[in-house]
Amino acid sequence: MEAEEEVVSQGADRADGAPGGTQPLHCTAACCHGGAKMAVLAYSPGKREINQYFTIKNAKLISLVVVIVLLVFHTASRYHGGGDSCEWLLSRGRYLGENVWQPYGCMMHKYKSIEAKTCLAEKRVAFVGDSRIRQLFYSFVKIIEPERREDGNKHEDISFEEKSSSVNVDFMWHPEANNSMKERLISWTHETSAKPDVVILGAATWSIKLHSGSSETLQQYKVNLTAIATYLERLAEHGEVYWVLQDPVNEKVLSENRKMITNQQLELYNDAAVDVLNSSKRNGKSRVKLLAASRQAALETITMSDDGLHLPENTRNVGAMVLMNSVCNKLLRPIDGSCCQTLPPPNIFQKLSACFFLGSAVVFLALHVLGNNHHRRPVPPDVESLEEKKPVTAAVPLGPKAPFQALCKMGIIMGYFYLCDRADVFMKEQKFYTHSTFFIPLIYIFVLGVFYNESSKETKLLNREQTDEWKGWMQLVILIYHISGASAFIPVYMHVRVLVAAYLFQTGYGHFSFFWLKGDFGLYRVCQVLFRLNFLVLVLCVVMDRPYQFYYFVPLVTFWFVIIYATLAMWPQILQKKANNSGMWHLGVLAKLLGLLVFICCFAFSQGFFESIFSVWPISKLFELNGSIHEWWFRWKLDRFAVIHGMLFAFIYLVLQKRQVLSEGKGEALFSAKISNMLLFISVVSFITYSIWASSCKTKTECNEMHPYISVVQILAFILIRNIPGYARSIYSSFFAWFGKISLELFICQYHIWLAADTKGILVLIPGNPSLNIMVSTFIFVCVAHEVSLITNYLAQVVIPKDTVALLKRLGAMGLFSLVVLLLTRGNQPTPGA
Repeated sequence: MEAEEEVVSQGADRADGAPGGTQPLHCTAACCHGGAKMAVLAYSPGKREINQYFTIKNAKLISLVVVIVLLVFHTASRYHGGGDSCEWLLSRGRYLGENVWQPYGCMMHKYKSIEAKTCLAEKRVAFVGDSRIRQLFYSFVKIIEPERREDGNKHEDISFEEKSSSVNVDFMWHPEANNSMKERLISWTHETSAKPDVVILGAATWSIKLHSGSSETLQQYKVNLTAIATYLERLAEHGEVYWVLQDPVNEKVLSENRKMITNQQLELYNDAAVDVLNSSKRNGKSRVKLLAASRQAALETITMSDDGLHLPENTRNVGAMVLMNSVCNKLLRPIDGSCCQTLPPPNIFQKLSACFFLGSAVVFLALHVLGNNHHRRPVPPDVESLEEKKPVTAAVPLGPKAPFQALCKMGIIMGYFYLCDRADVFMKEQKFYTHSTFFIPLIYIFVLGVFYNESSKETKLLNREQTDEWKGWMQLVILIYHISGASAFIPVYMHVRVLVAAYLFQTGYGHFSFFWLKGDFGLYRVCQVLFRLNFLVLVLCVVMDRPYQFYYFVPLVTFWFVIIYATLAMWPQILQKKANNSGMWHLGVLAKLLGLLVFICCFAFSQGFFESIFSVWPISKLFELNGSIHEWWFRWKLDRFAVIHGMLFAFIYLVLQKRQVLSEGKGEALFSAKISNMLLFISVVSFITYSIWASSCKTKTECNEMHPYISVVQILAFILIRNIPGYARSIYSSFFAWFGKISLELFICQYHIWLAADTKGILVLIPGNPSLNIMVSTFIFVCVAHEVSLITNYLAQVVIPKDTVALLKRLGAMGLFSLVVLLLTRGNQPTPGA
């Protein structure tokens, strides 16, 4: 699996993913001129009035209404307006760029040779028709055997056999829909004959050419096709039959003996074929499928035809790939091939989760009817210390209704997840990268980020607002990277890899700082962090039927949190208070970090040792994907030094801060003028040098080998550029910081309700208008992520009690339950597609 789905973690001082409140975004302006000040004063009341009505709560209500409307619309259009994705695949579509064909409303998988052989093993495929059908035959065969040459004789039958998988594909020369074609079909309907599993037919141009496009010939074509249709229906009872509608021609470059083949004539013959085949329906539906997609593709490319009649190779390949998807998707079920694919029924765990959420809703409604409304929304804990902020007035104790209300909301949200990416309700389309689809939204969000700026409450290096801002803009960049398919562009890919390393850097920095300063190694704190990191992912593993490692960054951050905790909690526990008494303790911390570095190197330079450790059951259940831990090995190794870099940076910074080496006052440069200027110059040069190197990379493999060693250069360069100038530390972007507070939820939710097909495609809520679709789906996606963040933080307080004995009992029960689930699912791990 390619390293293209970059993600986020909750690093720095908010590694647990706590939400940051629901206040609306705003910006502060400092104006020097009287007119500007008056403008600000006039603007502020209007802004307050807008914020009074358009709050995050109202935004969520709007998103709920929009989802209900879209659900009704898509359900009605699918079941009353022809919502068969097979029909979409065969009939409609458009080009993304010059070569990528996008069927209407669904995703088309690009089949490889091994997949085609698996699908067509021991099957017989027959192409019947003229030279244009022969072209389609060759394109289809080249999917099975890419080296195949078009060396068959014209106007003769051609056979192809792939012996290893017993695939037979034949072309039969029948350029007209006449008795000759009819006799061929009759022979296949006899019980003793070997019937083809798939039949692809089409003919018209020879009839037009031989009879100069006469109306009598068109009438005879209808008569012949009517006779043929009966046998096509019989063949379709035991296999698949496709009639290929005629592609257009480029009349200007047709040779003299083909000038009578006009697009007007071809349309008449297509209309005749559609009328005849639709009138041959049995039980209200014709089993013969009409292939019109290649015709629609040819409308845009026929001008590139050499002779005006035969299609360019790229267009022929579209028709062949459409056929392959129509035949194979329902058998191989590729995750990025949603066209013509039936969905599996929910498994036992999905059904149980639905019952659990429905039960929670019933209990909530019962308590509500009984009038048990005696509860308050809990105060979010402090994001670093996890201590509750004291309310101004005494709050009423939590009642039993609140947890069930949270679970009811979670159930509704999970229902939306399921409808988006597991039910046949909303549409999906594939990604397509262009520079404009990545860089234009990037510029737009950075303009917004600069516009919404405020003064920081504190001016320390990597203060709370700044780290939230950092996580926020990185998350937005990564989201744009995902939806635009920018992993295809190596310079962008490498810079996004640095952003992922930066999140892990923040994880090391944040957790080291907490343990070093607070010294809280208690079980409560550990369980709080683990719950906040993993709650949503564990629920999605059940509801969406995906393994834990599928959401690979959450296992990665969880693993590193455990490693950081074990490193610092093991004897001797060295805290800042202890180190202040003797500088020797600083050497102890460095010794621990050195030991961690040795641990990392032992794993990194011995893949066999790494796999032997993580392949042991039940640990393997957490790290396997499709029955292998190779993906976990790749992800872990790629940013293996980022966390220790963050820990070491935190240690050095906190020591320098304690010794008052740094100047962190408002407006003050971090160091003396000379040192500050020198470090800024080095940082800018390093930042630019890395970007030049990333832009010169030839392959991802080559760049990924160097990435673990040099990514820290750009991370440190950014930190110094952002923090050395005093004025830079004094402001932050509230726009980016707001998104930074829900970055974990944004990362996880994007898998299924913003992207589609497990990140392979794009969710389509508004068909036919990509720009509006992105705006609507993004609005809903952000509202859902914010609400999930609130639910997670509330349930963390309910599920994780502060009393140690009660906590141990719950952990024991949870451990026993997890063991039972692992035993039940042993050897039955689902795979996310071929």
